[in-house]
Amino acid sequence: MGNVCGTTGNGFTYEADYQPPSAGRVHWTATFRHKGDYAGMRHGCVHNLPDAPAAELDAAIRADIESTWTDAH
Repeated sequence: MGNVCGTTGNGFTYEADYQPPSAGRVHWTATFRHKGDYAGMRHGCVHNLPDAPAAELDAAIRADIESTWTDAH
């Protein structure tokens, strides 16, 4: 299992866990906070990542988290 953390474009911080790629897919779950207060959770799946290097994997997960959170609001 891996993890990433960051801040979305609309100011929410997140911490996410993800499973290693399986059949080119990575499943992730993220918890969001705003100014330290719980703001929600989301989960998702990134496809087409067979044998992706760690930096590329993290970047793809972060991009999916950003779009999943900001498109939902």
